[in-house]
Amino acid sequence: MCPTSAQTSPGPLPDSALADFLTAHGLAAPGEAAHWTPLTGGVSSDLWRVDLPGRSLCVKRALAQLKVAADWQAPVSRNAYEWAWMRFASRHRPDSVPELLTHDAEAGLFAMAFLPPEHYPLWKAQLLRGEVRPTTAAAVGELLGNLHAASAGDAALAAEFATDDNFRALRIEPYLLATAAAHPGLSDILQGLADRTATTHLALVHGDVSPKNILVGPSGPVLLDAECAWYGDPAFDLAFCVNHLLLKCLVVPEHRADLLRSARVLAEEYVRCVDWEPRAALEARAASLLPALLLARVDGKSPVEYLTDDRHRLFVRTVAAALLRAPAPTVADVLDAWATELGSSAVPGSGRPD
Repeated sequence: MCPTSAQTSPGPLPDSALADFLTAHGLAAPGEAAHWTPLTGGVSSDLWRVDLPGRSLCVKRALAQLKVAADWQAPVSRNAYEWAWMRFASRHRPDSVPELLTHDAEAGLFAMAFLPPEHYPLWKAQLLRGEVRPTTAAAVGELLGNLHAASAGDAALAAEFATDDNFRALRIEPYLLATAAAHPGLSDILQGLADRTATTHLALVHGDVSPKNILVGPSGPVLLDAECAWYGDPAFDLAFCVNHLLLKCLVVPEHRADLLRSARVLAEEYVRCVDWEPRAALEARAASLLPALLLARVDGKSPVEYLTDDRHRLFVRTVAAALLRAPAPTVADVLDAWATELGSSAVPGSGRPD
């Protein structure tokens, strides 16, 4: 499956460059029938499922202007870095990414295997349906920690993924700095987190470890959509993923306990892999980033689509602001604070009066 949660009906070929890409790289014979199905769900790329006689594959092309309401532009060169990140992951954990087929750096296109959703369900869809399995979260934490450990201290990777400009355009500015602009009272704190993150270079970061980019495969999690790949602060990936599990507590209230347990075991399994720096140092950075990312998914340039209730957004703002002003030392402490506030606030779904 491609990194998306929905698809439309097959339509005409978007442009001739795509057919040329297939034939130039031997993925289709000249004149061979190909059905292109545009896939939806992402904001940063055009994605297609391509059905050819007896086989299917996915083609991805990065966009210069992302599909969000805010003005958000990013270099299309990130397509090449995503391909390189997936090659790195495939060397260390072959089952953690789709099979890679071919890449055309000049055209900004690459192709990968199509993974059928009946065998590779999307983790986000599972969570929102209430299928919350802490074992899946534990596997994600272990995989992420393993990949970070494999890349830590690697000067060649640091040089290959010196993508500071990309990461600033895709993550630092739209998440941390845009949120700082929306919250002047927290501006200094968020600017400090942005500066610290941007200047920390310890391991190869995926940059978008979200349930929408994780398939639950028969051999473990499969990571997608590594456009933000950067040799930087691994704490960002940990905080980014845990953030999504906390937000889903608001919209799947009957499974809050399992979501919180999932967040906890993901962090625990990840931290067990940390051998490139003191674990307490990484945890402190992740714990301070976590409330910033919670707030960013409400007031940054890419708010999550499922927080439609004003009371949910107010809850996130209130709890995140308190944690930013009084940082917790560990991820577990952030989870405890989140759970406590869920239990004591009149947030919808809490079982208390609205």
